[in-house]
Amino acid sequence: MNGADDAGDAALIEAQRFIREETQFHLGILPTEGPHPKTRDFSATVQRDAAAGAAMLLSVDRDIPPRASEVLKGAPFRMLVSEIVRASREGKRIGFSGCGATGRLAIILERMWREYWEDEALAAAEPARATECRRRADAGFSIMTGGDRALIRSVENFEDYQEFGRRQVRDLSLAQGDLLVAITEGGETSSVIGTAWEAYERGCSVFFVFNNPADVLAAHIERSRMVIECPGIVKMDLSTGPMALSGSTRLQATSAEMLVVGAALEQAVALIPGDGRRSSPVPAIDYPAGFARLVDELSSGAAVAGIAGAIELESDIYDARGLVTYVADEYLLDIISDTTERTPTFMIPPFRTVDDSTSPPSWAFVKDPVRSTREAWDHMLRRAPRGIGWTRDDYVAMKGSARMIARPPALDVGEIYRYGIGSEPDPGRTEAPAAALIAVTVGSSPSAGLRAYLAREGGGYTKRTLLAIGTARSDVEGFTTLAVPCAIPRTPMNLFSHLAVKLLFNTISTATMGRLRRIWGNWMIQVNATNKKLVDRATRIIAGLAGIGYEEACIELHRTLAEQSAGDAAAGDSCVVRTLRRLGRSPVK
Repeated sequence: MNGADDAGDAALIEAQRFIREETQFHLGILPTEGPHPKTRDFSATVQRDAAAGAAMLLSVDRDIPPRASEVLKGAPFRMLVSEIVRASREGKRIGFSGCGATGRLAIILERMWREYWEDEALAAAEPARATECRRRADAGFSIMTGGDRALIRSVENFEDYQEFGRRQVRDLSLAQGDLLVAITEGGETSSVIGTAWEAYERGCSVFFVFNNPADVLAAHIERSRMVIECPGIVKMDLSTGPMALSGSTRLQATSAEMLVVGAALEQAVALIPGDGRRSSPVPAIDYPAGFARLVDELSSGAAVAGIAGAIELESDIYDARGLVTYVADEYLLDIISDTTERTPTFMIPPFRTVDDSTSPPSWAFVKDPVRSTREAWDHMLRRAPRGIGWTRDDYVAMKGSARMIARPPALDVGEIYRYGIGSEPDPGRTEAPAAALIAVTVGSSPSAGLRAYLAREGGGYTKRTLLAIGTARSDVEGFTTLAVPCAIPRTPMNLFSHLAVKLLFNTISTATMGRLRRIWGNWMIQVNATNKKLVDRATRIIAGLAGIGYEEACIELHRTLAEQSAGDAAAGDSCVVRTLRRLGRSPVK
């Protein structure tokens, strides 16, 4: 028997094992994994007309306000607001856990909390009040599966392990009375479920936030059912239906979770400390209506024209084998969250470290224009990064994969600082055949520091653009302005500014990849099967686009994976695309 036969037999065995033994990761029954009827023709539409494609994506965000309105009127939401107030008054910790897109959301929510109380401390007239505000700020925490390094690059397979989530809770020493909001896009992420269980067993107040119907999850996925049926864990079902890009829960699922959990934080801080020292009351805010207005404004007129301009700019740069570098004073974390999400969603090069000159550079990168890399990380997070330093023995004890045990991933703080997001010169960004510098402002004109950086660094780029989000606009000499006018409501934690950035960058990055034919219809075909959820998703994409059954598609996928491990993979294409091509379907040029 030759090597090809051996690989084929191994693929058949592994595919049959996945079909037989991993039924808890067969997720086709979940609405978030299905195609949305509004975007079935997305790839063809955006290739023809960037503005129409952007408007099509944003149209699905209109699914969010009706569901958010129901949730904000419900008892679980009121309990969440009350528990945030209670935990803060008692000096307990308040935090968020998530994986992938919701892990990045967890870090953003922590930063919003910290920024609010740090600003309150700076504004306080009394030293005692300033000290109390700083204590409240430091009570905030976040847990991203894989630690803060996973903000930059996904950590393969970590989400498959409940024990990893449990260990991250133990490492933070959460205790009786602390509050954890565990956020999972689909409601079934094992590592996030692990954080919920560990926190619950330690006596914490636990909320479980998800975006698929609770009854569907409970009926089909055992790990989800156990959490949903636990009376001591408060559930918040935010399900809005399919995503604009099938299975891409970084879109509507995470946007809905940002809106609802962010609204709870803002309502809670209006009640803290509750002793009359606040200078003016926080007005009542209709969060769903405000979100709906924001989507309407972004979807029409000058705003959608500005978004289309950004999409065309990025796609043209990438078509010319170029690179895009974003710079921003604030909302750097929000922008970095989108740019790093592009790697697992569309299989493009991830961020590389400053001492890596052999890996391909990331198509899009993000830099702080006024701070060194170490200062930029600390400012962006409003704290020092949190790393993971688990050893080989730790992975053995937690029953990690053979690969993790043999070579524990580098997730420590030192590794995080190796990603050069500061103002230091980076010639690699300008040496590409085409290079764009995009400066981002949100609701204000460029600061003096940003202007100085642009004057100093802008000359090395082929394209120089100011992306101005909101109503304020200020031209910068030598830069083309792309204006995205929209009214951004003022709220205690600037929630709607964060939502505006998220909606805008979700749209730009997804539409750009659609124009580059990394999407087929509304399926993310450039996806690699790096964990059990993605094996299932890849199988369903192949089955749907090739017109074959799930079992056959799974076998064909594993054939491709076996060839890939043998070094036969075509560079640059995902296992899904290679499988479809072998089956006579050719989704990309």
